[in-house]
Amino acid sequence: MEGGPLNVYNLDVSALDQIVKSFHNGTDVMNAQALLVQFQDHPESWTCVDKILENSTFVPTKFLALQIMDKLVQTRWNLIPREQCEGIRNFLVTHAISLARDEAFMSANASYMHKLDLVIVQIIKQDWPHRWESLIPDLVGSSKTSESICENNMIILKLLSEEIFDYSEEQIVSKRVDELKNELANQFAPIFSLCMFILTSASKPSLVLVALETLLRFLGWIPLGYIFETNLIPFLTEKFFVVPQSRNVTLKCLTEIASLKLQQGQGATFVPMIVRLFDSVMEKLPAYLSVETDLASTYNNRSGSDQIFIQDLANFFVGLFKEHLSVLESHNPDRLLTAHMYLINISNIDDREVFKSCLDYWAVLVEQLYREPSMAPSPLLITSSPGPTPRQQFYQQILSHLRVVMINRMVKPEEVLIVEEEGEIIREFQKDTDTIALYKAMQVVLTHLTHLDSEDMEFIMREKLMRLMSNAEWSWSAINKLCWSIGSISGAMSEPEEKRFLVVVIKELLDLVDLKRGTDNKAVVASNIMYIVGQYPRFLRQHWKFLKTVVNKLFEFMHERHEGVPDMACDTFIKIASSCRNLFVVAHVNEPGPFINTIIDSLPATISDLQPQQVQTFYEAVGIMISAATSTEQAHALIHKLMALPNQGWSELLSKIAGDISLLENPTMYKTLANILKTNVSVCSSVGQAFIVHIAHIFRDMMELYPICSQLINNRLQTGGPNEPRTPLVRGLRLIKREILKLFITFFPHCAGDPETVATSFVPDLLKVTMIDYQNTQPEVRDAEVLLLCASMVDHLKGEVIGKVHPILDAVFECTLSMISKDFQEYPDHRTGFYRLLRAINRHCFEALFTLGQAQFKLFIDSVVWGIKHTMRDIAEMALHTLQEMLEQFRRKLLAQPGQVTGFYQQYYVSLMQDVFVVLTDSDHKAGFKLQTSILKDMFDIVIDGLMPAQLFDPKAFPDNPNMTNVAFLNHYVSDLLARAFPQVTPAQVKHFVKGLLQKNDPLAFKVLVRDFLISLKQFAGQDNQELYVVDEPAADASIAN
Repeated sequence: MEGGPLNVYNLDVSALDQIVKSFHNGTDVMNAQALLVQFQDHPESWTCVDKILENSTFVPTKFLALQIMDKLVQTRWNLIPREQCEGIRNFLVTHAISLARDEAFMSANASYMHKLDLVIVQIIKQDWPHRWESLIPDLVGSSKTSESICENNMIILKLLSEEIFDYSEEQIVSKRVDELKNELANQFAPIFSLCMFILTSASKPSLVLVALETLLRFLGWIPLGYIFETNLIPFLTEKFFVVPQSRNVTLKCLTEIASLKLQQGQGATFVPMIVRLFDSVMEKLPAYLSVETDLASTYNNRSGSDQIFIQDLANFFVGLFKEHLSVLESHNPDRLLTAHMYLINISNIDDREVFKSCLDYWAVLVEQLYREPSMAPSPLLITSSPGPTPRQQFYQQILSHLRVVMINRMVKPEEVLIVEEEGEIIREFQKDTDTIALYKAMQVVLTHLTHLDSEDMEFIMREKLMRLMSNAEWSWSAINKLCWSIGSISGAMSEPEEKRFLVVVIKELLDLVDLKRGTDNKAVVASNIMYIVGQYPRFLRQHWKFLKTVVNKLFEFMHERHEGVPDMACDTFIKIASSCRNLFVVAHVNEPGPFINTIIDSLPATISDLQPQQVQTFYEAVGIMISAATSTEQAHALIHKLMALPNQGWSELLSKIAGDISLLENPTMYKTLANILKTNVSVCSSVGQAFIVHIAHIFRDMMELYPICSQLINNRLQTGGPNEPRTPLVRGLRLIKREILKLFITFFPHCAGDPETVATSFVPDLLKVTMIDYQNTQPEVRDAEVLLLCASMVDHLKGEVIGKVHPILDAVFECTLSMISKDFQEYPDHRTGFYRLLRAINRHCFEALFTLGQAQFKLFIDSVVWGIKHTMRDIAEMALHTLQEMLEQFRRKLLAQPGQVTGFYQQYYVSLMQDVFVVLTDSDHKAGFKLQTSILKDMFDIVIDGLMPAQLFDPKAFPDNPNMTNVAFLNHYVSDLLARAFPQVTPAQVKHFVKGLLQKNDPLAFKVLVRDFLISLKQFAGQDNQELYVVDEPAADASIAN
């Protein structure tokens, strides 16, 4: 770019301005963008920065110049001669001071000034303290010449603190971070004096705010003496907390101080200041916010600043109480209770993040109180609780208010959704969401609150229920929250208390069903009754007649036409079956036999109004009961009885298909068969190994049905167009095949008791049918479940199928690779199944790999390597686990039978190490850093520990030193590899890094070593950085060289 409009050697700044304006104004954008990118990428464009900043009249052009300079500082700063670095630094500092004097410019161009300050901070990180010893005196000195300059300098100090203490992990090597932190702490005295000078003398409001914001960034790391042995705390509380403009940032500063952890021995000196801080805030707080204020109803109408203040106040109390509650309890009890009432009021605000902050403290408090000695649970204390401790009495009123808050704010427990996926309706559990996590945290708090005073909890809940019944507080939200809360405290009361409470609650809720008008209201109450009943298994287990009544009531609800009620009934039924399964398979007093017989006998009528997915839930619940059968014979008999209805439909449909397979193309036919198979999957998942008796019964039918579906699919593909795979018929036929596969995927994990029988009776024919079909089917309709089937088979049958690994790989390996190796996006399910299979084979049938031919074994290794380079995170992680486990398997072999695996190391060790380095240094694979470094350490340790019996290299390639050790070879190879791959890294850096790799390290030290090297790759380092790579033990050189 030495000619044209943007000649870096003779730049026309006005022409550059015009091009930038064209880009920003939307005129000729493409051409302008191309010119600007070319200009930015030119290696000498940084030499134009001073000219642009001095002569440009368009601020975005100046911003472009700062971007160029920022890139130079972060990547090539140490390659530039020192005199030029100092010239750039001095120019930028002078430029910043010049602009800072112009308050109007600073105000109008805040983003530009921020970018300029960031570039200066990047230079500070490179040069300070060794090459810029006067930095702190310069900043402090210039700050006293002008308030606007002072304001900008405070911003620079704030950014510097953030860069070093908050954002340094992936930007600066650990040794340099420690140096910067120590230097900033050592030179903090003049900075602190400047802050106090500003807070004492400044008249400019914006300067005071910046000083407070800067101080806020310092409080987390400065020596505590600056906080507790100066007048900082009274200064903040007396001067700035009372001023509306500075109140919020001051409260943030006080929160930071209040949250500090004091070390042993510091309490006597610093605790009085903590108490003084608390007293001062509490004395001044009522002037701005009364403890009587109804924040729940007024919060949303307050200004943004007021809302932030309330949020910060919550954080202040939470931080202070979590660290210093015991001190405050002995100081001024009444004031402490008032502070807790403030936190109660804030907890009532309808803002989830604010509530979560408060909940964090409430959880700590109630657990502390619950854990106090007198509250320790004892089997002797069944009907009464011991008296409360003094602390529990002290907080009694607060805890009562907290119980109300927790009920009012209760969130929905685990949710079951009914969703459609590829044409089929499935039940999906929403887990690990923010709401579920919040529910679990609230459940713990409510449980502890119930333990602390079950009578008060019962009184509050029953009072709320009475208000619902009287319509004083009726709403769906109110009854849902109350019932979720009632369900969450299951097991927290003594058994007699729980019985009395639950009977009353259920009775009153049933009365509420009768009182409420409208089917919607009745359905909401009914659903909540079912939810509560399902949450109290202890009560149900101890009251069989009540349990029977509940189950029969659930069966009635299954006929309810109101949307959601049958789903809730089925979900409650399966929940009760899980918690009370034993009670259903034994005969009770005055009953002719186990109640499960009655359930199965009435099953056709019970499920007559249910949807298919609800039917499957019902069958799964009965299967759970069967899993508790008292004998194998009873289980088999119950399975036969349970499956009679679906078996009847199965036999009728298959007999029709046997005469004419085209009947299977009827939608009713293939949907019914798929639902029957889904029912089998549901029962299998809950019954477990005993289901083998039924699989044996329908096995032949499934093995015949599977290829029929494939035949019909292939016929349609041959005669249809490119969209044929997505037609309802093909999808329906594939669904049948997938459900057959899912049945075995579900069954194999339950075969630990007799894997040999399963491997002998089912596996040969199952593989014969599925493997041939998978291999011969077109990729568009090839089912990923086949790969999951093979993976599950190997995972659970282990050595029993070691002889099947070879034919499995022959059938699925290459044809799957041809599907997934074209890119990183297509066939995601096949990718997952493929790598699950590879991992399963490696973990459980490792010996089978030795039976593979050399070409197929290499393909196996190459597939694992390709997987670690995958852009899909789960695939890359699975492949990394597989590689790590494979290397561990070979290591064990190396220790036991070195001759058997020496060839593997000689052929693959070096290339595998190179591949690990490739992903390790690729920012797109940063998520795998932990596994990558672990693998790399294992590979180096094998050599360092002297376990390798043969040379890893060809001696002919090193005629000058053919007998060198493997350690010396790795030193040479890795150094050369890194030097060629990363020319920006100096020989000193490479030498330091490789030397560290070849020393015995603990895992953490190894990760820090690698992390620091990866950070160094982001910049071209000059010789000035050599002091960071000085080796502590010179003797290491000699050991590596030999």
